Amino acid sequence: MQTVKVTLHLHPDFLVFGHFMPYTIFYLLFKQLLYIMKLSQFKFAFNESLIAKHPTDARDESKLMVINRSTGKIEHKKFSDILGMFSDRDVMILNNTKVFPARLYGSKEKTGAKIEVFLLRELNKEMKLWDVLVDPARKIRVGNKLYFGNDDLVAEVVDNTTSRGRTIRFLFDGTDEELRKLIDKLGEMPLPKYMDRAVEKIDKERFNTIFASKVGAVIPPTAGLHFSRELMMRLEIKGVKFAELTLHNGLGSFRTVEVEDLTKHKMDSEFYDIPQETTDVVNTAINEKRKIVAVGNSVMRALESSVSSADKLNPLSGWTDKFLFPPHDFKIANVLISNFHPPESTLLMATAAFAGFELLEEAYNEAIKKKYRFLAYGDAMIII
Repeated sequence: MQTVKVTLHLHPDFLVFGHFMPYTIFYLLFKQLLYIMKLSQFKFAFNESLIAKHPTDARDESKLMVINRSTGKIEHKKFSDILGMFSDRDVMILNNTKVFPARLYGSKEKTGAKIEVFLLRELNKEMKLWDVLVDPARKIRVGNKLYFGNDDLVAEVVDNTTSRGRTIRFLFDGTDEELRKLIDKLGEMPLPKYMDRAVEKIDKERFNTIFASKVGAVIPPTAGLHFSRELMMRLEIKGVKFAELTLHNGLGSFRTVEVEDLTKHKMDSEFYDIPQETTDVVNTAINEKRKIVAVGNSVMRALESSVSSADKLNPLSGWTDKFLFPPHDFKIANVLISNFHPPESTLLMATAAFAGFELLEEAYNEAIKKKYRFLAYGDAMIII
């Protein structure tokens, strides 16, 4: 990662009646000019041997990098050591979304060709419409019927959305709950292709957090995977409060950024819900100047999508396409827990926005040197 340095020359328009324009306006303009973040700045040498293909034996045994923004100090611990970093009335905000077996294998009508359908999100519950990705895409056209299991489940392709994207309608007479149970039976946990291995029995449990309860994600909030029941219980004994929100992680955060100018990148929308109970806990912590921890970038996206004019958290339910990248003035959380992300990813950009670009660059160089494990089943960092 490289830093772009900009020399600022004051234009006469910055002067108003012989004086500098108001500081706030000048500062905002200066900030825009100073930080011109480009996609190429988020490239770094990445060896695929760093990818974690299996979880650690115990959730809280992963490595933990501690990054202090005020001192620039970087320390190396294990995840369970966060117990000593928090005290009474600090708040940790968790994403309670739950990954479901979203990858279905089936066959195409007439030809019997083998196909893969990746369920992204339900579009209409009554009509049983789903947004999906298909493979091989060239063989799956509008009007085709797709069969799963021993013809236990049938779907019809009703629309093309992208090169690999389709809208399908399940031809199923049962209830939505019955359909979900059938998908759970026929589907496979959607491990990312980069793991390059078959799904194992352990993935049913470990590819979800222990607090997952709201079904709808195709990838877990990976920072939350490090929390064990014992660790959470010990944090609660110390007086740490846990608050929950929901953001259903789709593939949007993992799509390739194809524009050099980050301001032109468009994130996919994802559904999120912040209940009143969470809002009350968080706003109390803001008033009391406590530590407020966003456990993962999905939590941070939801929080930053729901900030009030008074810099407090609003209860809100809806869709967000918020893209966090440097510079960004974070309003709610003052601590972030994150995993280690791949080059040029929006997750890396969001983490850089919180940590500071140069400090995160140093941290990643250190992580590569010390062979931290990357991606979903990888190690964690905490930025304080």
